[in-house]
Amino acid sequence: MLIGIDLGTTNSAVAVWRDGAAELVDNALGNPLTPSAVSVDASGQSWVGQAALDRMATQPGQTATSFKRYIGTEHTTALGSKKAKWRAEDLSAMVLRALVDDVEAALGERPSAAVITVPAYFNDKQRKATRRAGELAGLEVRRLINEPTAAALAFGLQDRGDREPFLVFDLGGGTFDVSIVEMFDGIVEVRASAGDNRLGGDDFNTALIKLARPMLGSEAERALQHLPADKREALLTIAAEKCRRALSDQGLATFAVTLDGQPFSAEVSAEEFETACAPLIARLREPVVRAMRDCGVSSEDLSDIVLVGGATRMPVVKKAITRMFGRFPNANVHPDHAVALGAASMAGLLDSGVGLEEIRISDVAPFTMGVNVAERDQTGRIHDGLFSPIIQRNTPVPVSREHSYGTMHANQPSVQMGIYQGEARLVRDNVLLGQIDIPVPKGPAGIEVRVRFTYDSSGLLEVDAFVPESGLQKNLVIADDDDRKDQARFEQRRAELAKLKVHPRDEAENVALMARAERMYESFSGQVRDYIGQMILNFQAVIDAQEPRAIAEARERFAQALDELEGSSPL
Repeated sequence: MLIGIDLGTTNSAVAVWRDGAAELVDNALGNPLTPSAVSVDASGQSWVGQAALDRMATQPGQTATSFKRYIGTEHTTALGSKKAKWRAEDLSAMVLRALVDDVEAALGERPSAAVITVPAYFNDKQRKATRRAGELAGLEVRRLINEPTAAALAFGLQDRGDREPFLVFDLGGGTFDVSIVEMFDGIVEVRASAGDNRLGGDDFNTALIKLARPMLGSEAERALQHLPADKREALLTIAAEKCRRALSDQGLATFAVTLDGQPFSAEVSAEEFETACAPLIARLREPVVRAMRDCGVSSEDLSDIVLVGGATRMPVVKKAITRMFGRFPNANVHPDHAVALGAASMAGLLDSGVGLEEIRISDVAPFTMGVNVAERDQTGRIHDGLFSPIIQRNTPVPVSREHSYGTMHANQPSVQMGIYQGEARLVRDNVLLGQIDIPVPKGPAGIEVRVRFTYDSSGLLEVDAFVPESGLQKNLVIADDDDRKDQARFEQRRAELAKLKVHPRDEAENVALMARAERMYESFSGQVRDYIGQMILNFQAVIDAQEPRAIAEARERFAQALDELEGSSPL
């Protein structure tokens, strides 16, 4: 059985595709949401979900939450006997295993494979760690799908109609994602994604604690200072979570804690909370602007703003979104359920579920990928460790892009290129994916090395380095070890990528149009000839940028202009 899982920072959910629709699976408590919490005591006994969350107040040192924020890092949490060190993927695996147990209990069959959602802005290390968590839970991870893409799929399948670009605003417990999506002819096309992996409901809790804690009074503060740090943090976080949820339904809420048997409380208004959250609200704007800029869509072009993630329930967030776009967002999809339902829909697609045969998903590369290079400044000084993008973020995938570089020194024996993912100007601030070394023939500086990146939606990256002068070519494949287990499928994916390794200048439509333009340049004279020459240069520039959508639009405009010129012939 193939299932869809929303592995969340605060809550997780699982869904299946059955009888032509996605449906959530309840846990043993009858709730479709399972808290992403794990507790392990000194004897090694463990609790997952609500039982673990209930232990947070009394046993904070034995309980972990919000560990998804650390997945893909070296961060560990000490739990259990002798304070064993647990990585975020180990704890995530326990949550995933609990979800699998719930499916088996509900449906009588134990799932063996899953589609698992990840924030759109997760980097390569975070995605691989999520995949490892699934494997540790005994699952074959068939696909990782971006959370807003999953939500868009659930939203789009409501009526199967075509939709103009709409924006998915996904604010969960620990991460924030935004994607711009379009649906037409059964295709779900993600135009752009952006996000902030360190912004979510947890941060709004922190802002609320900072606001309310001084209001509890000096006696409460003295009692808090005498508590162990983990106990103090647990009590304040629980109080903040309850108060924040109450503020979603009312204008005034109580922030309450009990210390040494004595209750302390403070009344917090929605206006005070909104003021305290102003810096967080400001951070929501930048990823939205970046996604819209990357795909050339304006606010007026958006047909809908779809809210996903439990933190979007907060009035302070809804108000900010309304101000940002000048209209009310769409709340028709359940913010806590949409991602899991979309993951199950993706599972249905992979299993060729009835009713989904004509649905296709087109996603984008969430991060820019490129190589490290060196450049000379105007004084001749060499600056190395610079990032040269090859595949820009939000490029539709699968994709293949080629760039040319030259050697920096005479008689340079080889070129060593690190393969990086990220947006920073210096490669040290990006994520290293691998390295490729290629010998070059002796000669003056500037010997050409062509580098091609080819990338698919599952994260398979092929790097080809080619030296035209010597004909030498080297290839590097960057993929998960799990990807290589099914060798036949792995080679099939590589064969599919090989079909993409054609520069747009060599594609038949572009070759034919350029040949036509060159012929017309020869047949005209004067200002018309100059005009055609300028159009050739402009189209060549678009081709060199290697953006399929831009090339298609420019090709149409170019052909139309040539048609008009030929139509003005005196015969």
